[in-house]
Amino acid sequence: MSSDVGSHWFEPMADHMGSAYLRYSFTKGTSQEIDHIVSVLGLAPGMRVLDVGCGPGRHAYELARRGISVHGIDISQTFVDLARESAPDGATFERMDARSLEFDAEFDAAICLCQGAFGLMTANGHDIEVLRGIRRALKAGGGMALSAFNAYFAVKYFEQATFDAGTGVSHEVTEIRNQEGVAQTVDLWTGCYTPRELRLMLTVCDFEPHSISSVDPGGYQEGSATTESSEFLVIAFATPVRRMGTR
Repeated sequence: MSSDVGSHWFEPMADHMGSAYLRYSFTKGTSQEIDHIVSVLGLAPGMRVLDVGCGPGRHAYELARRGISVHGIDISQTFVDLARESAPDGATFERMDARSLEFDAEFDAAICLCQGAFGLMTANGHDIEVLRGIRRALKAGGGMALSAFNAYFAVKYFEQATFDAGTGVSHEVTEIRNQEGVAQTVDLWTGCYTPRELRLMLTVCDFEPHSISSVDPGGYQEGSATTESSEFLVIAFATPVRRMGTR
């Protein structure tokens, strides 16, 4: 499948980090995260999952090892190439812009984790377009697991970042390193959300929210939304199928 792939400020960062991205601590809880998502979405071998903003493929690999077919897309060709290098059977990857997904009712479920496209669209971004594209990609009743930065946490604890209350975007100047340890100073822009905003966006995009839980990388669970976690984990289902126990 082809897509009109646009440009994004994250691409030069991915090009510089390459495989060094997988050294960061937030990538070390992948197995636990997938264990939880498989359980809460009811995934089973033979199902097909779309991984939006797949990066080097760490979540897709874990799904494929469980017998679940997964197709990962990312705007970074560097990350797509890395993902393809050691891909297990059942995992495929291509470069695609999450703002213009072309899939149509092809997947049983979708994941968009660790700010994989959603939340990296800056103040004038396209997070609604990302959600709508995911919704189109899902079969009726298909589930979605999506992580989003917690706006409350950003305001309370992001001391090295500047939070724009008008746009909900956190801006941080930080340092990244490549495989050889060469440092590069970069601007990092992250959209942050409240649970109410997430529910409104989901409803507009024809999703039925199931839960919005406070989580941190490697510690996915269902629970209440609080001000004390770095992320929210959103579980939602493509309408019109109704799921019990929503909140």
